[in-house]
Amino acid sequence: MSKPKVLSMFSGCGGMDLGFHQNGYEIVWANDINEDACETYRYNIGHILNENVHQLEVPDIKGLDVLLSGFPCQSFSNAGNRKGIKELRGNLYKETLRFIKKLKPKIVMMENVRGLLSTKTDDGYLITEICTELSELNYEVHFKLVNASDYGVPQNRLRIIIVAINKAEKLGEFRFPEPISGLDLSLGNTILDISGDTPNQEQLLKLNPQAIYLGSFVPEGGSWKSIPYEVLPERLKKIRNDMAKYRWPNFYRRYHRDEIAGTVTAAFKPENAGVWHPIENRVLSAREIARIQSFPDNFIFKGRSIKSVYEMIGNAVPPKLSYVFAKTFLTILSGEDCLVTKPVRYFSNINFGRVPVRANDPEVIFDKEQITSKQLSLL
Repeated sequence: MSKPKVLSMFSGCGGMDLGFHQNGYEIVWANDINEDACETYRYNIGHILNENVHQLEVPDIKGLDVLLSGFPCQSFSNAGNRKGIKELRGNLYKETLRFIKKLKPKIVMMENVRGLLSTKTDDGYLITEICTELSELNYEVHFKLVNASDYGVPQNRLRIIIVAINKAEKLGEFRFPEPISGLDLSLGNTILDISGDTPNQEQLLKLNPQAIYLGSFVPEGGSWKSIPYEVLPERLKKIRNDMAKYRWPNFYRRYHRDEIAGTVTAAFKPENAGVWHPIENRVLSAREIARIQSFPDNFIFKGRSIKSVYEMIGNAVPPKLSYVFAKTFLTILSGEDCLVTKPVRYFSNINFGRVPVRANDPEVIFDKEQITSKQLSLL
């Protein structure tokens, strides 16, 4: 049998694609605008176009099995600027729809930050618009907020996953894969056995002297609450003086070796991300955050600077997360149903936009035919 064909948009360094590559898929087309990410992709996976997707024609690919799209998340992320669709990057999902309209893949998988769920358009919510467009293209659309740690990634990383199944194809019934239990995902089990000659282990991002100084006060498992008040800069003293006003922030987090790491971010800011090694007085290395993102040690990161390496790792989809979905897609591509018996929710039956979507909620099936124009206007 021929390998299932995958087209990958906004591929980055290849985190999402790697999970499919490991499951025997053929990546027939990939694209990203970042030169350093493309260099890493070529070294580890294969050919990729280093081009602006706006300037690319949709390739002529017959019988495409899976289209992957991790369109940029900075416009929707709390760690980004939250400008949503008001900036160019916030409209890149439309490029994904442009490709889908022509290629009509059997399966579409999109990944983005949780903030996508609260991003509004002129007519309602962006998630509603995306699901509606996919539904009108004859896809059955599922989405769910997932924690990557449920799928073997040693990191609490919340992401929205949208999966669309082409109704015109004879595919099995899709359901989100079951969580994987019984794994030791602790930070200590993930990084403390790394040797000094492991690729990218020697790469350490330099922080400003003040950040290094403040971080030195934080013990294993602690945060900025352990930093003496008198050494805090004035802006942090202001926040410490009125924690409730600033929603009880937890800056300068140093995760304990027995904890699961927090979300690895592209910005790698010491205030907003757990960048510190649990037991050594330094930040996490590029290889250590790659381990937290579930990249294997034989995946080598290239780039013109250490900062670019940290950014591409933080922006990546964890390969172990995509691996589980790639395996599930093999099942339904063969015509077999996913043997998952957990309940689902229909979009029309939830008070979307008023009741938050949580990671432990059942997956949502978008039932456009049940959503009246009045409901859409309220959204």
